[in-house]
Amino acid sequence: MTVRAPSRRRQAAAPPAGQADLFAPPPPSRETPAGTAQCDTTHPDTTQPDTALSTTLPDVAEDLWARLSRSRFRTRFHLDTRDRAYLHRQGLHNVCEHAAEFIATRLAPAHPHKDGRQTPWRGHPVFVAQHATGTCCRGCIEKWHGFAKGRALEQAQCDYILAVIRGWLLREDPDSTACHQLSALTARQRKP
Repeated sequence: MTVRAPSRRRQAAAPPAGQADLFAPPPPSRETPAGTAQCDTTHPDTTQPDTALSTTLPDVAEDLWARLSRSRFRTRFHLDTRDRAYLHRQGLHNVCEHAAEFIATRLAPAHPHKDGRQTPWRGHPVFVAQHATGTCCRGCIEKWHGFAKGRALEQAQCDYILAVIRGWLLREDPDSTACHQLSALTARQRKP
């Protein structure tokens, strides 16, 4: 299925009700001290803190979000109900692990298989995030992030792409980390 850019005559559509503005400032940090739970302090073993992942990823410059916000094509992408449910069920940490795997297999090689068509339009929150952030193929990565085509991505570049995807997911759904922890807690309480 081919996705067309919106007509220039129409105004850019606002995000659907209940969705965060992608280019709004990032939400305040929800990190808690080590050994404490964010959702329920009586069950500290149910949390999967994302602090280790966030400390190893580079910072994303604020001007990237400003540049992406000026692209009509990139601003059209938002998580749908199924993507949000998947993100809440799996948690941000696990989804970022999937993103790292997608980056390593589909983007990192110098000449990826089916370059330009390797990222589906939907089916996983990471795919939507890749299209929204210009990290879907090597051509978009070169245009938006300045990493040349034809050369394998270094680990620092892969980490940067992962940080961009993670940053977009957090901007799109700031509650994704807390929701995973609550669902893990309720599942644990249901088990006999």
